[in-house]
Amino acid sequence: MVLIDILKAFLLGIIEGLTEWLPISSTGHMILADEFIKLNITPAFKEMFLVVIQLGAIMAVVVLYFHKLNPFSPKKTAIQKRETVDLWLKVIVACLPAAVAIPFNDQIDKIFYNYQTVAVTLILYGVLFIVIENRNRNKRPAIRNFSQFTYKTAFFIGIFQILALIPGTSRSGATIIGAMLIGTSRSIAAEFTFFLAIPVMFGASLIKMLKFGFAFTPAEGMILATGMITAFLVSVFAIKFLMGYIKKHDFKAFGYYRIVLGLVVILYFLLAGK
Repeated sequence: MVLIDILKAFLLGIIEGLTEWLPISSTGHMILADEFIKLNITPAFKEMFLVVIQLGAIMAVVVLYFHKLNPFSPKKTAIQKRETVDLWLKVIVACLPAAVAIPFNDQIDKIFYNYQTVAVTLILYGVLFIVIENRNRNKRPAIRNFSQFTYKTAFFIGIFQILALIPGTSRSGATIIGAMLIGTSRSIAAEFTFFLAIPVMFGASLIKMLKFGFAFTPAEGMILATGMITAFLVSVFAIKFLMGYIKKHDFKAFGYYRIVLGLVVILYFLLAGK
């Protein structure tokens, strides 16, 4: 059974690695995956596992953007080091709204963690992506690099991140939409979303691990390690793909995908009688 559960953790790691960075909602995919990939683990470990495998995804950002995010790099000039510190301060500012809301995360999940909410948010934000891209079709982004990225902009995006507490919204989807609404280019919106995820997801994972404890059985340790390593490797691919894709395309394809997935979620659970 352990080998089967490791294989299932591998599949869940793939889903996490892809859906954490593409604005298509990891929660929506996990809800469907849970119907078919049922780990033979305790409910408490499962709750922790689904959050902590995000650490693997986060490490992909750290590795891919290590130089850009490292204010102590000897390869950077004094000006570049100050710019890097400034970028981290903007990330912290953007995290402030979520820091206020995170203590209510469990209560929000109890109310909204159901397929109906996930389906609605999938469709709603899918429509928003299409509408915003159509609105911006012939507009030149006002913010095309981080030197034009202000603390006010960061805080505004941070407010949008709160929306991601509603299951199915997608943390990356909410923050990218918020960034694009105020004139940020697709690439800057995506990169800031990646950077913003580092403290947010590290914090969420730490809270879950402290709540669960660190007394894993050998089988649980293998399952968790498999999910995290897989999420890391797939995230490297997903991040590179997204940044390459949006250089030539807009986000509308993800909007259409979200709408279709939302309809699939509704149809599946209605037919299943759940």
